[in-house]
Amino acid sequence: MPQLPEASSATEVRAFDRPIVMVPVFALIAAVGGLFPSFTSGANLLVHAIGGTMLWLGVSGRAGRRPVPSRLPGSALWWGVPLLALALTELWAFLHTPNPDYPTVSLLMDPVLEGYLPRAVAYFAWLGGFWVLVRR
Repeated sequence: MPQLPEASSATEVRAFDRPIVMVPVFALIAAVGGLFPSFTSGANLLVHAIGGTMLWLGVSGRAGRRPVPSRLPGSALWWGVPLLALALTELWAFLHTPNPDYPTVSLLMDPVLEGYLPRAVAYFAWLGGFWVLVRR
């Protein structure tokens, strides 16, 4: 009986998928993204273009895959507590938007993200986080 080849693409590392390549690429994209003020058409176009490209790479299987753990440790559940608290806070603020006593998280982050460097760092963090999700 002939044996089928194993799916080596699950853990295959592509030439472009190494940190020595991806970190400078993400740094360049973040440096360009930091030039755009928040919620401008240029910033939205960049986010949609890069996000769409990463989504395509993930769905098409062109990005190398990392092995998924068979079971998460029990301590992983604790990550849900701050995420749930943040989501509920954002929902509460969104429902009470006309009231300035309950600003949304995005309104609170606007003064921080006005500068070039924090905006570029936020772009870099977004790119890195999304790339981790694409590779799963």
